[in-house]
Amino acid sequence: MGQLNMTNLQVKSIDDDLYESLGRRAAMENRSISQEVVSILKAYLSMPSSLNKKVNQQFLDLCGSWQGDESAESMVEDIRKSRTKIAKHRDVRF
Repeated sequence: MGQLNMTNLQVKSIDDDLYESLGRRAAMENRSISQEVVSILKAYLSMPSSLNKKVNQQFLDLCGSWQGDESAESMVEDIRKSRTKIAKHRDVRF
């Protein structure tokens, strides 16, 4: 039988809470944390792309992503204009 080549993946600076969650999840499945991470990645990457898009859109919806016809440059210009209009109030002391 041919030997299967395996590549290593190292993850640095992982949040302690996430690591503990991975550990609990791995323990429930009788897996090591490394095995659990591989399992999670395989499950996510094996989802149909339409489901990935749905999951990604749900994430963006939670993040309050902006959707509109106005360009970023136009929005920045409007913000800058509004700042100059109220600049005269910067010297007000309370």
